[in-house]
Amino acid sequence: MTKLRLASLTVFASAATFAVATPLIADDHSASTPTLEEVLAHERRDDDRARDQYRNPAETLAFFQVEPTMTVAEYGPGGAWYTRVLAPWIMPQGKYIAFNGDSDARTYNNRAQEARAKAWTENFKKGLVEASGMGEDAAHAFEIDEMPEDVEGTVDRVLIFRSMHGLANSNTADDVLDAAYKMLKPDGMVGVVQHRAPADAKFSDYSPAPGYIKKEQVVAIFAANGFELVGESEVNANPKDPANWEGGVWTLPPVLRYGDQDRDRYLAIGESDRMTLLFKKAD
Repeated sequence: MTKLRLASLTVFASAATFAVATPLIADDHSASTPTLEEVLAHERRDDDRARDQYRNPAETLAFFQVEPTMTVAEYGPGGAWYTRVLAPWIMPQGKYIAFNGDSDARTYNNRAQEARAKAWTENFKKGLVEASGMGEDAAHAFEIDEMPEDVEGTVDRVLIFRSMHGLANSNTADDVLDAAYKMLKPDGMVGVVQHRAPADAKFSDYSPAPGYIKKEQVVAIFAANGFELVGESEVNANPKDPANWEGGVWTLPPVLRYGDQDRDRYLAIGESDRMTLLFKKAD
């Protein structure tokens, strides 16, 4: 049997690549509507599962009230870690959408980087079709400036994982949240997981790019774009993380910025302290 696997999408380069492994969705229809538990236990996630203890996908998606029959949009799939959870769980009964920022609004180091960024939509959809075994009409991906009109007002959940610091630092949060507001149903919600700066931290302690951001700043950004906070969870909290690393959040796993230097110390801490927030359209 041909085996396909959804692999790495690099969010900074906006390039999508897919490697060979097991299909996201089985050919047998009786096996094509897996439970979340079955998705999380599938062999395609063998390389991902070590992160579950820090990212708590089942508990996080339960807090966001995600159901497999929903239309769910994931912003900036990045390394596709959550895509490998969401796509096989959502696609058989609901609709999975990937969306990204406007590639024309960025600056690039070279033409190759620009070419990869501008090919993101096509590459992502092609890879998702190959990995899922489903038809092209089941793969949905777009940049925010190219949102199809028929998507507006149809999405149940928009999910933003570990991206708010980048959106804030690049001054693109308003554009992305404007797109999220448009695509959401009236009762739709936005789930956010984000590296958390301490509440008493000075802005200079975590700016401009160590990866952490304060909860009050995230809430303010959402409020400015027509959203209100309706819930928060400590499911992804890590009290071992002081969130003040000179090398930023990338000091910790899975990146381990400094390689073998103090590696055991960083592994003992684990991944970053994270806030888990749920927003709805403001009344």
